[in-house]
Amino acid sequence: MSQLLLRGRVLTFIDAPKNIDDTAAYSYFEDGAVLIENGKVARVGEYATLARVAGPQAEIVDHRPHLILPGFIDTHLHFPQTQAIASYGAQLLEWLNTYIFVEEQKFSSSAHANFIAGRFMDELLRNGTTSAVAYCSVHPESVDAYFAAAEKRNMLMIGGKVMMDRNAPEGLRDTAQTGYDETKALIAKWHGRGRAHYAISPRFAITSTPEQMEMSRVLVREHPECYVQTHLSENRDEVAYATSLYPAAKDYTDIYADYDLLGEKMLLGHCIFLSDREISVLAETRSVAVFCPTSNLFLGSGLFDRDRFQKLGARFSVATDVGGGTSFSMLETMAEAYKILHVQGQRLTPFASYYMMTLGNARALGLEDRIGSLHAGADADITVLDSRAKPAMELRMRTATTLAEELFVLQTMGDDRSVAEVYVAGKPMKSGLDKHPFLDGPARSPADLQIA
Repeated sequence: MSQLLLRGRVLTFIDAPKNIDDTAAYSYFEDGAVLIENGKVARVGEYATLARVAGPQAEIVDHRPHLILPGFIDTHLHFPQTQAIASYGAQLLEWLNTYIFVEEQKFSSSAHANFIAGRFMDELLRNGTTSAVAYCSVHPESVDAYFAAAEKRNMLMIGGKVMMDRNAPEGLRDTAQTGYDETKALIAKWHGRGRAHYAISPRFAITSTPEQMEMSRVLVREHPECYVQTHLSENRDEVAYATSLYPAAKDYTDIYADYDLLGEKMLLGHCIFLSDREISVLAETRSVAVFCPTSNLFLGSGLFDRDRFQKLGARFSVATDVGGGTSFSMLETMAEAYKILHVQGQRLTPFASYYMMTLGNARALGLEDRIGSLHAGADADITVLDSRAKPAMELRMRTATTLAEELFVLQTMGDDRSVAEVYVAGKPMKSGLDKHPFLDGPARSPADLQIA
C-alpha cells in the first residue's frame, strides 16, 4: 500500500457558508495534513496526529506555508474553443458565427483534436482545476480526443459531443439520427470508463430542430446515468431567436421542459434573463443553472442574479466557460463573480467563493462523495495554493491577518502562478508539466488545416 502525507494548512468545506463568520461550514487545520493511500484520501487532520498514524514508508511532502484544498471543479467549458479565447469585438451570436464555428470545424481532424485536448487538460491542471464539464465539437473524433487526454492524466471529466442540425455551417451539422447514433456509440465507449462521465449535449435550441430535440429526449430516457448540458438565456437576441423557433413554448426554459430534458443532471449554461416562473421550474426539476462570470462580461451578455435563484430555491454552480470566458483560472473567475454580484448589491464572501469552486460544484454534479472535499474515501484530487506567488500578493499579504483575507487576496489577485501544486488521484501533476509535458499531437497546432 502506497502512502503519501501532504503537510500544510488544510482547508475543506462541510457545507455552504451562511456568512463570513460561519466557521461550522468548513474544517481548517493550521498545521494540518492529508494522508493519501492508493489515490484516495485516508484521513485529514492535524499533522502531528497523522504523522503518527502514517506507516514508516509514507512519503511526506511539506507544502507549508501553502494552503491545501480540494481540487477546483469547473462546470461549463468548450474545449474546442481553447484557441479562440480572447476573440475581439462581438456578442454571442456574431461571436459564434465569426470565430467559434470556424474554429470548431478544425476538430474533424483527429490530430488537431488530440493536440488541443492535451493542451486543454494541462491548462486546467496549471490552474488547479482537477475536474470539469466540457462540450466537445460535433465530431466524434473530438470526444475521443477529450476523454483519451483525460484518461492519460487520470482526471475525472464530464463531456460530450455537441448535437446541432441547423443554423450552423455544413461542416458542423449532424442530423437528428446521426446525432443520436453517434452519441449512443460514444456513451457506450466512454461513460463509466475509468473516471469518465458522459454528458448528452444538444448545444442549444437555436441549433437543434424539434426532431433533434426529440432524439435528445430519447437519449436522456435511455441513459439516465448520463449528464445533460445545454445553454439557456445567455443573450437577449438569443432568447428572442430561440423562442421564435419554438413558438408554442411559454418561454425559453419551456422549450427544454417540453422535451423532458430538465432534471437534477441537467446543467444549463448562463441563465441570465429568466423570469421567476422559469427559475421556479429549474427549482422544481432540480436543474442546475451555471454562472459564467468572465464570459458574461466579455461577451456583454448580462449579470447573473444569484440572490433571485437562492430566494426561489434553484440550484446553481460556477464555471469559466472558456473560450467565451477569458481565463482557465477558477480564482480569476470568482474575482469576476464577486464584481458581478457586488454591482447588484449582492455579497460574495471569500468562504462562499471557495465553497462554490469545490464542494458546491461537486454537489451540483452529485459527485460530493468523490470530489470537492477532503474526507476519508474521497478521490485525492488536491490543489495547493501560494498566496504570495506574485510580488504584489506578497506585499499585500504582509497586512493580511485572517484566513478570510488571505482567501480574498488569492481570489482577487491570484492566477495559475498561485497554484503551487496539483494532485490527481494522489499523483503530483503541475510540477511535471513544464519539465515533462504530456506530448499530445504535434508540437504545435497544424497551420494548414482545411476548413470544411
